[in-house]
Amino acid sequence: MRRPNVLVVLSDQQRPDSCGVFGQRLPVTPRLDALAAGGVAFDDAFTVQPVCGPSRSAIQTGLYPTRTGCWRNGIALPPDADTLADRIHALGYQTGYIGKWHLASNRGWNLPADRPTARFERRPVPPERRGGYRDVWVAADALEHTSGATSGHVHDEDGGQVDLRGYRVDALTDVALDRLDRLLDDRLATERPFLLFVSFLEPHHQNNRLRSIGPAGWAKRFADFDRPGDLPAWKGDWRWNYAEYLACCASIDANLGRMVDAIDRRGQLDDTLIVFTSDHGTHFRTRNLEYKRSPHDASIRVPLVIAGPGFRGGVHRSDVATNLDLLPTLVTAAGGDDPGLDGRPLQQTSGAPTDVLVQISESQIGRAIRTATHTFSAKAPTRNPLAGHRHPSAHRYVGSHLYDNVDDPHQRRNLIHDPSAAELRHLLAVELADRVQEVEGTRPTIT
Repeated sequence: MRRPNVLVVLSDQQRPDSCGVFGQRLPVTPRLDALAAGGVAFDDAFTVQPVCGPSRSAIQTGLYPTRTGCWRNGIALPPDADTLADRIHALGYQTGYIGKWHLASNRGWNLPADRPTARFERRPVPPERRGGYRDVWVAADALEHTSGATSGHVHDEDGGQVDLRGYRVDALTDVALDRLDRLLDDRLATERPFLLFVSFLEPHHQNNRLRSIGPAGWAKRFADFDRPGDLPAWKGDWRWNYAEYLACCASIDANLGRMVDAIDRRGQLDDTLIVFTSDHGTHFRTRNLEYKRSPHDASIRVPLVIAGPGFRGGVHRSDVATNLDLLPTLVTAAGGDDPGLDGRPLQQTSGAPTDVLVQISESQIGRAIRTATHTFSAKAPTRNPLAGHRHPSAHRYVGSHLYDNVDDPHQRRNLIHDPSAAELRHLLAVELADRVQEVEGTRPTIT
């Protein structure tokens, strides 16, 4: 069997309901919708950590963030990590990465012993910190520090500066198309398939401006948006951000289309597996003072579409998927064995988990369990505002959120103090403690 090429496109902070295939009424994602029409859309896909670095570590290793020590932003992948790129390379693939990395620097408090302080936010990422991506590398560890929405730079395979001119999503796609040609040329010459991972910063807000920035004028296309049901009228910054946010998503979709078309022109589309997903969602500052780092579906749900060999038919799947599943799925597609990590190959429709354990850091030291019917979340009882940055876990957690996801799908009514939910709280607290013990090795007290 001919092994497929693999193209992974990762957006940052994108909600599933921004995509037509997951319910968006406006024409934001026609190219993704077309891929889904011939592939597989996962309606219940989640991140296991709703913040950039830890979520990306889960994608690249197939392991929970506390297993790798990457439990908050600012902690690099372990030096000996066996990553997606390492495993795919061992199977004879070319490997390449474009865009935002976020897994090279060590900064802040309580760093693991094997990761001393090292800062690469504005410097080239050295080869040993690139997660095993060997053939193509045009990226920045902190893309938000080397570029803005319409200008800036990344660094190439040799550490040289590559200027980004024009809208950042377009500019990164220009780079991706150039490297895609190189990988395709090698595929045709040597039969070595490729894995190309393209990571955009959008639709994430610009950190220094607390707003999303789409291509000039595009937000007008989406001014007539429907307000998502989880966003209350009196909270957050969605009112002046949401149309611009959808414009960012539309730009990513258009550039996804450019890459798909380039592969198609080279006659390789039928032999290419395409994955589109995001690292986490956003609640537009309606649940805490920023955009994610909470147990709500707005933070933890992600879009996931896979199209190509092994994923065809235009079907929607309702089995639970997480970002931990991407590594075993792609290794399996490349002809390798299921590595037996924290995720599972999504080629299998059986054996899906019935819940998701979510680890939450920075805003709190938190843990949550998300089942088909309920979400229960607990956090460490500390008043130290930096506790979630300093400590990966706690011995004791106190329930903070309980939602009925069937009767209250937008999670507007927190039942954590509802007397009628006392037994349910107890059952879910036990289930959460069981899952934490399974993943982290110690059983916390959850009250």
